[in-house]
Amino acid sequence: MRKAKSDYLIQSVSRALDILEAFAPGQAALGVTDLSRKLKLHKNNVFRLLATLETRGYVEQDAESGSYRLGMKTFEVASVFLHHLSLVKQARVALEQLARETDEAACLGVLDGHTVVCVDEVETAQPVRVVSRLGRRLPGHASALGKAQLAFRTPDELEQLWKAEEPTALTGRTTVGRARLAEELARVAGQDLALEDEELEVGVRGLAAPVRDHAKRVVGAIGIRGPAFRLPLDRLEGELGPRVRAAAREVSRRLGFAVLPA
Repeated sequence: MRKAKSDYLIQSVSRALDILEAFAPGQAALGVTDLSRKLKLHKNNVFRLLATLETRGYVEQDAESGSYRLGMKTFEVASVFLHHLSLVKQARVALEQLARETDEAACLGVLDGHTVVCVDEVETAQPVRVVSRLGRRLPGHASALGKAQLAFRTPDELEQLWKAEEPTALTGRTTVGRARLAEELARVAGQDLALEDEELEVGVRGLAAPVRDHAKRVVGAIGIRGPAFRLPLDRLEGELGPRVRAAAREVSRRLGFAVLPA
């Protein structure tokens, strides 16, 4: 019987990766004590791991504060990944056009488990804006970008996702409960369009449509998010829905999906 890959884990490597993943937009700099507490590791172990990562350029230490931040090597590795990620390359033009046409922030998201990761974004020039930030993870069940992809997962796949992370309410409008979510995702699949109506953040609405590749797989979603006062439901369902669908269809075409005429 073949062993699970988890049986081959090297603990020191896993812990080094835990350190890299501990840095977030709101925690750009962390000290040894911060990391020790956050990861529940002894300070000596954290220091040794940081020293190793620092010598390879993955973290840098601030000379004055003594705290650590991600180093240039991390950026270089991420840049190589983005360069080779065909979806990002092919979606860029459509993303820019969608942001220009709607005058709202346009984002490309990829589902990873029960969350969706923003892998590219074009911001709006509007003074009041909603910024997703590259690399930010959004709960899939509460975001248009996530629902546009979850709607095309099989019931078994969804069951496994919900077992790992039960959908929770983030605002008073978040859809929770597996039966209600199944109904919502069925509507999304039928329309090829997902609506986010203040389910993730109060005062924020969005739309997203699925992106498919040459094998007809849903590999991402493209959409817009903005303040609710600028995105009333009638505008989302009327003017903006076709634009978001068209952007997703264009990216799908670039990825080799045989898109039928609208």
